[in-house]
Amino acid sequence: MSLSINTASRNRKTGSGIAGLILGALLLTCAGVAQQVSLRPPSDAVAGQADSIATTGSGTATFYLVGPATSLKRDVQLGQGIPITAQEVQNAGRYVATVCAGTCNSAGFFVAPARPASLSFLVHPSRVPVGENDVISGVAFPFDEFGNLIFAPVKVEFQLASASEKSVASSHSVPTRDGVAWFRTNSGKSAGALEVSASLHAVTARRVVEQVASDPCSLRIKGQRTSKAVMVETEPVRDCSGNPVPDGTVVTFTAKNRNETSTVDAPIKQDVARARISAKGALVISAASGVVMGNEVRVGGKE
Repeated sequence: MSLSINTASRNRKTGSGIAGLILGALLLTCAGVAQQVSLRPPSDAVAGQADSIATTGSGTATFYLVGPATSLKRDVQLGQGIPITAQEVQNAGRYVATVCAGTCNSAGFFVAPARPASLSFLVHPSRVPVGENDVISGVAFPFDEFGNLIFAPVKVEFQLASASEKSVASSHSVPTRDGVAWFRTNSGKSAGALEVSASLHAVTARRVVEQVASDPCSLRIKGQRTSKAVMVETEPVRDCSGNPVPDGTVVTFTAKNRNETSTVDAPIKQDVARARISAKGALVISAASGVVMGNEVRVGGKE
């Protein structure tokens, strides 16, 4: 069978037209599917709680989820909810969900921290003198059970209590700001352990600050000559609140004999500092510790 040139040309044009119609139909179908696919992520996701992402469309697609410490890929069925397990959203922050079926569509959502489960609590310093203003400071950071810092405002209760007397010295209720609450306060009047605690709901963290006596408030000394030297000692040394000054605090004794001066440094032991001065003759002896001067005593002459 033979065909004329015109007949063959018409057949080729007809075949090309049919192929073009089929390709166009496929493109329109794919475009229609891509337009129908959409994502609706959760609006109130919480760390460590399972959730789902709603989708539209039909057929299979590839699902991607990217977030803090999370990156996953799996096949899903469009038109159904995409389940998100509790383990996949344990980290709070921004997540991006993407579905690809011919074309890709993405939607972002946030995962909030769970309930407070722990407090990171710091107190400074660990040792303070009594009677000082604004010397003790503390800062607390609330975290959920997955280690997420909780930025939503919550109230932290700070309490300071005497460990020996078991009584509350002061308390502060402080709301967090950007995930942190802090306080600053004075030290107490009595030496000893001070228990500082931070509480949030059923979560409590405790620290201990050692309050020690401040500088000596006054010095009283006495002296007595022996056959070989002069023995001098202080009365029990206290700070201005009546607390014994810590052992090791240095007291400087100064003995003057006309143009001669002798000095001896002696540490306090069991509330008293003692020294042996070898100078001869009539002496005027004084004592000092830090900025505190003591009385003068005369040995070898009239007091």
